[in-house]
Amino acid sequence: MNATALPASAPATLLRTLAAAPHRLLFFVGAANVLLAMAWWAAWLLDARWHGLGLAQPVVPAGWLHAFVMQYQLLPAFFFGFLLTVYPRWMNLPAPTRWHYVPVGAGLFGGQLLTLLGALGAPALLYAGIGLTLAGWTVAFALLLRLVWLDAARTWHAVSILAALGLGLFGMLLFVAHVAGGDARLAFASIKVGTFGLLLPVYVTVAHRMFPFFAGNVVPGYKPWRPLPWLAAFWCLVLVHLGLELVHGYAWLWAVDAPLLALCGHWLWRNWPRGRIAPVPPLLRVLFLGFAWLPVALALYVVQSAWFALDGNFMLGRAPAHALFVGFFGSLLVAMVTRVTQGHSGRPLELGRIPAIAFVALQVVALLRIAAELLPDSLAWQGVAAVGWLLAFAPWVVRSLGIYARPRADGKPG
Repeated sequence: MNATALPASAPATLLRTLAAAPHRLLFFVGAANVLLAMAWWAAWLLDARWHGLGLAQPVVPAGWLHAFVMQYQLLPAFFFGFLLTVYPRWMNLPAPTRWHYVPVGAGLFGGQLLTLLGALGAPALLYAGIGLTLAGWTVAFALLLRLVWLDAARTWHAVSILAALGLGLFGMLLFVAHVAGGDARLAFASIKVGTFGLLLPVYVTVAHRMFPFFAGNVVPGYKPWRPLPWLAAFWCLVLVHLGLELVHGYAWLWAVDAPLLALCGHWLWRNWPRGRIAPVPPLLRVLFLGFAWLPVALALYVVQSAWFALDGNFMLGRAPAHALFVGFFGSLLVAMVTRVTQGHSGRPLELGRIPAIAFVALQVVALLRIAAELLPDSLAWQGVAAVGWLLAFAPWVVRSLGIYARPRADGKPG
C-alpha cells in the first residue's frame, strides 16, 4: 500500500472494525464519553470555585445537566453495547446487524458531544444533542423490546432490564419536557428516575445474573445464588424508594432503605467468591468489591434519612448519592467493562495492571467525593475529586479505545 492511500483507507478500516460488533462500537463510544463528560464537569467545578475560565451557566443548570449526561448519555452507551450483545445469546435469537446498532452509537456519541458543546454557550447545540440522544435511545429500546417480545422462554433478567430501560426512556422524556420550557420539577423527577428507575435496577439485574455465573466458571466448588424472588423484592423496594424521593418523603426513606440494605448485603454475602481451593482471580474479585459499595451507599442513605427525620437536616449532603454514583456505578463500570472487553476481544480473562490501577484509584476518588460533603470548602474538594476521576480513568480509557479499534487478538470475528 502506498503512502498516499493510507490516510483514505485507515479511517474506513477503523470504522469497519468498530462496527464489527455492538459491544465494540458502543463501548468505544462510552469510553470516549467518560473523559468528555468529566472533563467538562471538572472544568465547571474548578471554574465555579476559582473563576479562572469564565464559564457561563448553561441554559439548563450545570448540576442538572451533569446528572443528565452521566445517567442518560454516558452509562447507557455501555448498557446498550452489552445488552445488544448478550440478549440474542440469552434468548437464542439472531444477533442485530450493524445497521441496527450503528445509529445507537451515533446518537449517544453525537448527542453527548453536541450537549457538551451546547453547555459551553450554544443552546441550539445543547437542544440538538438531547434530541439526538433521545433518537439513539429510542432505536436501542426498540431493538431490545423486539428481542424480549420474540423470546419464547421469557428470560426474566432481560425483562427486568427492559423495564428499567423503559423507565429510563420515560425519565429522558421528562428532561426533554423541562428543556422545552416545562416545570423545573420535571428535571428533578428525571434525575431521580435516572438513578433509581434506570441505573440501579440495570446494574443490580446484571450483577444478579452475571456475577455468580462468572464466579462459577473460575472458583472450584462455587454455588451460585440468584433466586428470581430476590430480584422481585429488590424491584419492589427500589420503586418505593423512588416514589418517596419524588414526593420528598426523605424522613421515611430509612424504612425502605434498611430492608434494601439487608437484601443487598445478604446477596453479597451469599455470592461472595471465597476461593477455598484456589485464589480468587482479581478480575472476579473487583466485581464483588465494586458491588460492596451498594450496601455502603444504602447505609449512608439510612443514616441520612434517620437524621433528617430527627432534626430536618441533610447531615451527609450528597454523600450517599456519590457513594452510589462514584463508588458503586463507577467501580462496576471499570470492573464489568474490563471483564467483557477481555472476553470479547480474545484476550486472557485477567484484570491487568492499568484496569487494576483505575479501580484502586477510583476507590480513593469515591472516598474523597464522599468526604467533600463534610470538609470545609466543599466545592474545592468536589473539583479535586472530578480531576481525580479523570486521572483514574484516562489510562484505562486509552487502553480500552485501543482494544476496540483493533481486531480480536485470537483472530475470531466480532
